[in-house]
Amino acid sequence: MTKRPSPSFAKKRLALVLAGGVAGVVVGLAGVYGIATLTRNVGGDTAKDVTCLPAVEMARKLAPFARGEVAGVNVAKRPLKVPALAFQDAAGKPLTLDDWRGRTVLLNLWATWCVPCRKEMPALDALQQRLGGPGFEVVTINIDTRDPDKPKAWLKEVGITKLAYYADPAAKTFQDLKAIGRAFGMPTTLLIDPNGCEIGSIAGPAEWASDDAIKLIQAALGK
Repeated sequence: MTKRPSPSFAKKRLALVLAGGVAGVVVGLAGVYGIATLTRNVGGDTAKDVTCLPAVEMARKLAPFARGEVAGVNVAKRPLKVPALAFQDAAGKPLTLDDWRGRTVLLNLWATWCVPCRKEMPALDALQQRLGGPGFEVVTINIDTRDPDKPKAWLKEVGITKLAYYADPAAKTFQDLKAIGRAFGMPTTLLIDPNGCEIGSIAGPAEWASDDAIKLIQAALGK
């Protein structure tokens, strides 16, 4: 005589079957639509992505210019809105990257303890002198966490005069860029479009006063 399963056992078995079915549906949907569609957490905010689509198109056009002295520049492959990084000017006035909305920006994080940073500062200064204006600025943010007067004194000592002084003594700008995968060491540099979207980035120094760099930036400015 066959023994009938108890009601509690039947309920447990039904729950397992249903769970397996749901898991199968999830796996199937993931295969068709992609995990990002299901989680809604991968790929960022849709509205921001749409805003940054022109930056990706610009990056595609700039790809042939990422050569020679600026061969290390990685042009954007997907839309990425750069965080509204917070820092301050020489007088201690609070600023964010959003204050440059409407302008193309070459954003650079540097520190006096970073030897490659110090080496590329004169080139960044020369780039600002040559192309800086209403539509473009080289924004260099110092992230020294000790002795706020040291970086100012160093810039004066080596004759950096065209770059405005910006600082983030807490170095939070580095952490914010690291959180989006755009800061792996120093120096860190991003080329950002007028909407605050990434056009390209580079980990490490570059010769920003070179003909290669000038052509890259001019192309980003539509010149």
